[in-house]
Amino acid sequence: MYETDCWMDVTLTKKDAAGWVYRGEGAANIVLAYVGSYPPFIGKVMRLRKAPRNCALAMRSPSALNAHEHLLWKDIDQLIGSSDSELACQLFVEHVMKPLLGSQYVDAGMHVMVLKEFLEAVERDVISKRPIWRVDNAKIDTLCESVLLMSDYSLFAHGALESRSCISVEIKPKCGFLPLSRFISEGTAIKRTITRFAMHQALKLHQGEIALISEYNPLDLFSGCKERIYKAIVDLFTTPQNNFRVFLNGYLIFGGLGCGAKDTNVSIAKAFEDSLKSVIEADAGKCTENLITLVAEAVQKSRVLDRLLEVQKLDSVDIEGAIHAYYEITCQQCLVCKELSDEQAKRFSVFHSASLDESLRIVKDYLIAATAKDSSLMICFRPRREGDSGSEYNNVCLKSTNQTFDFKVHFLDLDLKRLSKMEEHYELDKKIVSCYTEMIEGDEKRKKVTNLQPS
Repeated sequence: MYETDCWMDVTLTKKDAAGWVYRGEGAANIVLAYVGSYPPFIGKVMRLRKAPRNCALAMRSPSALNAHEHLLWKDIDQLIGSSDSELACQLFVEHVMKPLLGSQYVDAGMHVMVLKEFLEAVERDVISKRPIWRVDNAKIDTLCESVLLMSDYSLFAHGALESRSCISVEIKPKCGFLPLSRFISEGTAIKRTITRFAMHQALKLHQGEIALISEYNPLDLFSGCKERIYKAIVDLFTTPQNNFRVFLNGYLIFGGLGCGAKDTNVSIAKAFEDSLKSVIEADAGKCTENLITLVAEAVQKSRVLDRLLEVQKLDSVDIEGAIHAYYEITCQQCLVCKELSDEQAKRFSVFHSASLDESLRIVKDYLIAATAKDSSLMICFRPRREGDSGSEYNNVCLKSTNQTFDFKVHFLDLDLKRLSKMEEHYELDKKIVSCYTEMIEGDEKRKKVTNLQPS
């Protein structure tokens, strides 16, 4: 098994491409998992950068942090010294998110050098497994010189294959609080009472990205109350979209690969129930229910979401406040205030009269919080064998099956949010609120018409 330092002298070639299988992808990266038998790769996943198929060279991600980002992260020498955007993302996880969320819950990974032939071979091997629309939009960036290698947290043990089965649940918790910022405008005050997740569902439905609005409420998951956490997991299971996935021994058995999953119907639920029988010793038809109980108890017992919530709450002024600090950092005319009357703009004068250091703090906290709001949580369970004594891991007991499970928790998807995206964040926020408000108003009008109709 290679230690971290040993990987620095390794370059992956075409012959190393065998054994890597498609695990999933997002807008910027593809994730592969290793299922072969070569010891250095066992228990690893690999993240590869994507490039748009049209004008890939022109649209590749920037080579490093820009001048304003150097200013923003000036306190972290390793980060501002990075020469590549991918390396900067890894260093951000290592030096910013890891201390905030806990070193035991975060793996920043390590960069490994690769040849173009390796990336081309991987591209050929996985293209048939990717969603067609993803393939049409982007391919693996074969001009990259390195990839990110990380531990595979869908497996319990790393470095060696073991006979014991394990099951892992991946959750995207989303934002776990309602913003109370005094800079939220009268027109967007609904943000104080309706979760960002619920409002975003309306926009996704309008844009055709989802077929059914999820009943999932992040406030339930973050509540610390087992009953509410259980309800949150049930709601995620019912409409998983891209927020809930389950793996058995590293293989996906529930949820989507590279895109949102279908809503859970009878046949999907039955297939999932059957796949759990090798791990959960429950009565017929009760495996899924017991898994949900297991996840709820692990979330409550670990209290890791308390840590995540603290980091999310670094965003204390909301994007409606942070955008003004952004314009101060970039020395641009504030396009938000430009659209306001002098009287309306007065409430934001505190940002435009603040020191540069204060503006930097506001925007930095906002971006760190944005990463936390978009992160994933992986919980991996392994049933204890009869006769096992003490364990270094946390454990939960399923009383209904008399089984005890060791479990481990890790945070994933902790990428650096780029300063250049601040205006996009602001525009998306407006669009989300506007779409949700229009949907609610439309529902109310339909109800009035229905009530006026003779019975």
